[in-house]
Amino acid sequence: MITDSSVKSLVKILIGAAWIDGVIQPEERQYLRHIAEEKGIANDPEIKPWLYELVQVKPDEFYQWVHEYLGDRPSNEECENLIQTISGLIYSDGEVATEEAKLLNKLMKIHEDSNQPIANTVLKQVKKLYRRWVEVQN
Repeated sequence: MITDSSVKSLVKILIGAAWIDGVIQPEERQYLRHIAEEKGIANDPEIKPWLYELVQVKPDEFYQWVHEYLGDRPSNEECENLIQTISGLIYSDGEVATEEAKLLNKLMKIHEDSNQPIANTVLKQVKKLYRRWVEVQN
């Protein structure tokens, strides 16, 4: 069941992912605002300062949000959904910054550390993302 709290958490994570390279690109901004509108939280007082770039999200804060969202033992489905959601944001501007690639690697590490048999699934997702990025570059 998706709760308002989990929707807010996911949107916060997306905003944090957009800040991971230090700058929110115009396409990322548009993507984030669309998602927030679609989820009905664009005017939420907790989300608004981050969504409208009044406050920058620091990497440590972002990774804390990811940990809180996934918990200590995330399910395969939770991991895949998070990676797919973040991938949509990452590809919204048509390029993958070094920091964004590192983010995907860190997400994979989180899953490996959880001692669940999802590392292969996550690895496949990351490989798929890299393949799409390489294809776009050619």
